[in-house]
Amino acid sequence: MLAKHILVIRLSAMGDVAMTVPIIMALQQQHPNVKITYVSRPFFKPFFSEINNVSFFEVDLKARHNGFLGIFRLFFDLKKLKIDAVADLHNVLRSKILRFLFVLTGKKVAHTNKGRADKKALVRSKNKIFKPLKTMFNRHLETFSLLGYDINLEQLKFAEKAVLSNNLKNVIRFDEKDILIGIAPFAQYKSKVYDADLMQKVIDDLALNTNYKMLLFGGGATEIEQLNDFAQNKNNAIVIAGKCNLAEELQLISNLKVMLSMDSANAHMAAMLGVKVLTLWGATHPFAGFAPFNQPPDNCLVSDRKLYPMLPTSVYGNKIVPNYQAVMRTIAPKKVVEAINAVLA
Repeated sequence: MLAKHILVIRLSAMGDVAMTVPIIMALQQQHPNVKITYVSRPFFKPFFSEINNVSFFEVDLKARHNGFLGIFRLFFDLKKLKIDAVADLHNVLRSKILRFLFVLTGKKVAHTNKGRADKKALVRSKNKIFKPLKTMFNRHLETFSLLGYDINLEQLKFAEKAVLSNNLKNVIRFDEKDILIGIAPFAQYKSKVYDADLMQKVIDDLALNTNYKMLLFGGGATEIEQLNDFAQNKNNAIVIAGKCNLAEELQLISNLKVMLSMDSANAHMAAMLGVKVLTLWGATHPFAGFAPFNQPPDNCLVSDRKLYPMLPTSVYGNKIVPNYQAVMRTIAPKKVVEAINAVLA
């Protein structure tokens, strides 16, 4: 018998959670009678607010659910929800313990195989095996298949773009004629960030087209300062960072014609909303399985492996390799602008 109430666990980074959204959307659309409870950090709740029959459980990793004892408190809190099965899309120590406790109560569980050995072979410097790995989307599909639920992502229907509030229209100085382009020039690790002088050239060139309106995304005082520099003296470049909450940012993103992003959460947030995404890749590579959902390979602009044959040097961008700091400079601003124009054509 198929589970009627599935507990889904993904506690980690924003991009990782965003990558699960198309899966949950497709599961709900194709199996509308299934109830889903998604367990994650409170900040990510807006990702799921528009998906039918999905409840969001806010895990408290700083207090109630912190540490080893916190895992048991989390288990007893979740047990009250009367779930039938567990889909562990995180597969780390905390979630492993949690799903084991559910096994002891007779619940069916399945977890995502992250393919760590294959990823290690992809990024190692010696005996590198450079080939496309299974995407995280397919890995998550396998997890739900183990619970008896087949999901066809090709049949996924995206929601209509959000109707912007008057407040958001004022923030972006909205005009119906505007072609909205999102630009998210930051990432968690420096090895995944396009050099500021090159990004400035991209923005300067795009600004010449007065039909384009660029919305600049980021967060924190340092990033906002950089974004303000990018937008300086440009009527069609608007800094969004610091002016909207996450739910409002998602509404704006849903109205974009294209998002230019690093290998970062913003790419996955745009993709989960059905927006076209152009990504720039430095130390990391789309072959690791983290390319944004439903985007053609040509929309991933990668650094030059002829000049830097050890690429990719990292799965997540957190490893520093000597003499590889400048890899993203092999992606010319002109190429980025041409790619954006091609997407918009």
